Amino acid sequence: MNHFFVIALALGVLAMAANVQAADPPIAHMVYFTLKDRTPEAREKLIAACQKYLSGHEGTVYFSAGVLAEEFKREVNDQDFDVALNLVFADKAAHDKYQDHPRHQKFIEENRETWAKVRVFDSYVKTQE
Repeated sequence: MNHFFVIALALGVLAMAANVQAADPPIAHMVYFTLKDRTPEAREKLIAACQKYLSGHEGTVYFSAGVLAEEFKREVNDQDFDVALNLVFADKAAHDKYQDHPRHQKFIEENRETWAKVRVFDSYVKTQE
């Protein structure tokens, strides 16, 4: 086998590996809403809005929205929220595109008055290989 070919092949593999390592990891975007009206009806209304405006965005790997599981009352459980929104994006670019998307902005516009408090936790996700 030609030595130049082997060197070129090795350099190509190294370049591909560098690109994979340089790629942004997935982003977990977890949002916890405490509502002014903490009734089951208000919670379900916000979940419906999450499903309408925040699901199905390009680059979303995972989406869910649900209510506080009140039966978990361990010392470490934070129960100061009503609705949890959980999204995982393929990378930071997908997250950033979602943040600016008109459907996301419409969700905020239509629902912000119902929120007493919103906490957002963004983190890089390392998946098990």
